[in-house]
Amino acid sequence: MRIQVICGAGASSTFVAARLRRAAIAAGSDWDVAAAPLDAVDPFADLVLVGPHIADRRADIARRAPRARVVVLTEDAFTDLDGVRIHALVQTHLAEPGTAPAGTADSTAPKGTP
Repeated sequence: MRIQVICGAGASSTFVAARLRRAAIAAGSDWDVAAAPLDAVDPFADLVLVGPHIADRRADIARRAPRARVVVLTEDAFTDLDGVRIHALVQTHLAEPGTAPAGTADSTAPKGTP
């Protein structure tokens, strides 16, 4: 699973990605987690987590990462110091393709998803 965390300049996404990576390792999730600024969206990502401050760019991000589900992070994602809440958010999206948990923006299902 290739996950990218996107924010405006890449600074805050670096912290979120590092915390998610640690939480994933602790939970036994085999995820490749990376951070990037808005202008460096990975077209091969499976899941793109977008900072809430750039939620209005979600459609553009989805176009640039056509195979990815794009999920807007909750407002408290940047205060999740151990990454457990973000890990749970990702798990929810993996378990329920095409849906978003309460309190988050709708996700964009990958192309070809029923």
